[in-house]
Amino acid sequence: MEDSAAPGAGSPPANGNGNGNGNGGGKGKQAAPKGREAFRSQRRESEGSVDCPTLEFEYGDTDGHAAELSELYSYTENLEFTTNRRCFEEDFKTQVQGKEWLELEEDAQKAYVMGLLDRLEVVSRDRRLKVARAVLYLAQGTFGECDSEVDVLHWSRYNCFLLYQMGTFSAFLELLHMEIDNSQACSSALRKPAISIADSTELRVLLSVMYLMVENIRLERETDSCRWRTARETFRTELSFSMHNEEPFALLLFSMVTKFCSGLAPHFPIKKVLLLLWKVVMFTLGGFEHLQALKVQKRAELGLPPLAEDSIQVVKSMRAASPPSYTLDLGESQLAPPPSKLRGRRGSRRQLLTKQDSLDIYNERDLFKTEEPTTEEEEESAGDGERTLDGELDLLEQDPLVPPPPSQAPLSAERVAFPKGLPWAPKVRQKDIEHFLELSRNKFIGFTLGQDTDTLVGLPRPIHESVKTLKQHKYISIADVQIKNEEELEKCPMSLGEEVVPETPCEILYQGMLYSLPQYMIALLKILLAAAPTSKAKTDSINILADVLPEEMPVTVLQSMKLGIDVNRHKEIIVKSISALLLLLLKHFKLNHVYQFEYVSQHLVFANCIPLILKFFNQNILSYITAKNSISVLDYPCCTIQDLPELTTESLEAGDNNQFCWRNLFSCINLLRLLNKLTKWKHSRTMT
Repeated sequence: MEDSAAPGAGSPPANGNGNGNGNGGGKGKQAAPKGREAFRSQRRESEGSVDCPTLEFEYGDTDGHAAELSELYSYTENLEFTTNRRCFEEDFKTQVQGKEWLELEEDAQKAYVMGLLDRLEVVSRDRRLKVARAVLYLAQGTFGECDSEVDVLHWSRYNCFLLYQMGTFSAFLELLHMEIDNSQACSSALRKPAISIADSTELRVLLSVMYLMVENIRLERETDSCRWRTARETFRTELSFSMHNEEPFALLLFSMVTKFCSGLAPHFPIKKVLLLLWKVVMFTLGGFEHLQALKVQKRAELGLPPLAEDSIQVVKSMRAASPPSYTLDLGESQLAPPPSKLRGRRGSRRQLLTKQDSLDIYNERDLFKTEEPTTEEEEESAGDGERTLDGELDLLEQDPLVPPPPSQAPLSAERVAFPKGLPWAPKVRQKDIEHFLELSRNKFIGFTLGQDTDTLVGLPRPIHESVKTLKQHKYISIADVQIKNEEELEKCPMSLGEEVVPETPCEILYQGMLYSLPQYMIALLKILLAAAPTSKAKTDSINILADVLPEEMPVTVLQSMKLGIDVNRHKEIIVKSISALLLLLLKHFKLNHVYQFEYVSQHLVFANCIPLILKFFNQNILSYITAKNSISVLDYPCCTIQDLPELTTESLEAGDNNQFCWRNLFSCINLLRLLNKLTKWKHSRTMT
C-alpha cells in the first residue's frame, strides 16, 4: 500500500555486511545480534503504528446482518422511521382495539396483514403510500414495541416471513411496476434543477420493503423452522424463474439501472436498486460457498478429479503481506557490495525476504537450505516453541552456506511444521507441458513432435523427471472441457445433434440479459465511475445522490459535516454493491459456460473497466479502508431504539470505534479479483 508497509527496507543489512576486511569474522558475530535487535525494534514500531495496522478482517459474501440492513438507509432518511411508525399505529388502532402487534396471535397478525394488502389497492396515491409505510414498519421490526436491537432484528425477520407468506412481495412488485412506468414522476424530476430525496419517496418505500424481505429470508439459521426453510426455497424459485410470463426480478432491476443512467429517470434511488439487485443475484444464484459446491458437483459430473482446495479458504489462513518498496530495493541493489562479499549479498537477500511476509511462513525450509546453525539466543527461542516474529527473523538470518556441526540441536518441530512451497496446490495446464517439451526437444534433439506429451526419446533424465512432475500437477478445468465440447459440436453439428442446455437460474438470467448486456455493463460502470473516490465531478456525469440529498440544504457546519459523511458513505455502499455484483456474475457465468463469461468480460473491457479499476486504486488505499464515514448512533437498528444523542463536530470527526471500514476493504478485494478475472491469460489486456 505505502512504502511504510515494508519497514526497514532502506536500512543497512542487519548482520553487518560491511565486514569484508580481514577481521570480519569476530566482528560479524558480535554485530549480528545488535543488527537483529535493531531490525526487530523497527518492525515492532511499524506494526504497532497507525500507518500500517494489522486488520482483523474476514472476507465473505456479506458483512454482518445488522450492517447490511443499516446500509439500506441514508442518514437523511432517519426522520422517516417515525413517519412509518405513525402510519402503522394510526391504521392498527382502527383495526385492532386494546392490543399491540406483538401481543396478537399469528392468525390475527395474518388477518391484519391481509387487510393492509386490501387497502393497498386504492386509487389515492397518498393513501397507498400510508399503507405501504405501515407495511415497511412491520418489515423494520415494529421497533416501537422492542427494547433492544436484538429484538428489532428478530421481529424484523419474523415479520418478513409472515409478510411473504401472505403475498406481500407480489403486491409490492405490482406497485413497483406502476412506479417505474409513472411518466408523471419522471417528467417532474426532469424539470427540477435539483433532485432531492422527496422525489423518490414511493420508490424508496417499495424498494426498502422488498430489500428487507429478500435480506431477512435469504439469511439461513439453524433454528429456522421447516416452514421457514420451505418458504425460503419457494421465494428463491419465484425470484429465479419467470413467473406468470414475467421476466426474472433481477432483469427488472437491471432495466431500472439502465433507465437511470440514460437520464430518463434521474429520481430513481439507485443505491437501493443496486443493493437489492446484488442481494437478489446472490440469493438466486448463490454466494461463494454455494459456488464452490456447484463447482465440485460439476467437476464430478464431467468426470474430472476433485478440487485440491478452495482458494478463498487458503487465503484466509495466510498472513497479511507487506508489499516491497521497489524504489528502495533498487537503491540497495545499486549500493550493494561486490559479489566477492557474500555476506553482503545475503544481507540484501534477507531484506527482500522479510518483506514477503505471507510466503515466508511457507518457505522457512527452502530446498537449498540444510540444517542451519543456531546461536544460544535462537536455541532458547526454539526451546520455548514460540512462533513469533523474532523466531522467523532468526530463521531468515541464518547462513545457508555453512553446514551445521554434528552436535547442533535440531530445530523444534513447531518451527518446521509448515509446508514447503506455495500455500496452494500448483496447477499445470496441458499447454504448459506442451510448451516445456517443445523447448526441450528443440534444445536437445532439434525438432518437435507437436502436441505429443508422452514420447520422451532422446531427452535427458532430468527432463523426464520434470515432465513427470508437471503431469502430477496437471489441472483440467471445467472451461477446458466446455471449450472442447464446443469444438466437437462445431465439427460435427449434424451427427452430435443439438446440445441440451439445462434451465438453471444462471442460464435463465443470462438468456434474459443477453440482448441488453452491453447496456447493463456500461450502466454499472458509469455508476461505479461516479461513485469512485478518485473521480472528479463533471457536468456530464450522472447524479447518484438523488436519494441522499435533503429537500433543504444544510445551513450549519454540523449539518454540513453530517451530510458530507452521508454522501461519502452513500458512494462507498454503491461501490461495494457494484463490485460484489460484477464479481458474482462473472464467477457464475464462468461456471455455467466459459463463453458466457468471455462475452460479459469482453463488454466490460470494451466499456473501459480495466482503466476504471486502476483509476480507483490510484489513491491512498490505506486511507480508504480506514475511512470512518459512518455515525454509529444513526445506524439502523440503533437509531430506532435509543434516543438520539446531541451530535457535535467532535463526535462526527471521531467516527466509529472500528479499526477499518469493512465495506471499503471488501470493495477493494472484489475489484482486485475482478481485475484478475479480466486479465488472466489475456496478454493483450495485461499490456494495456
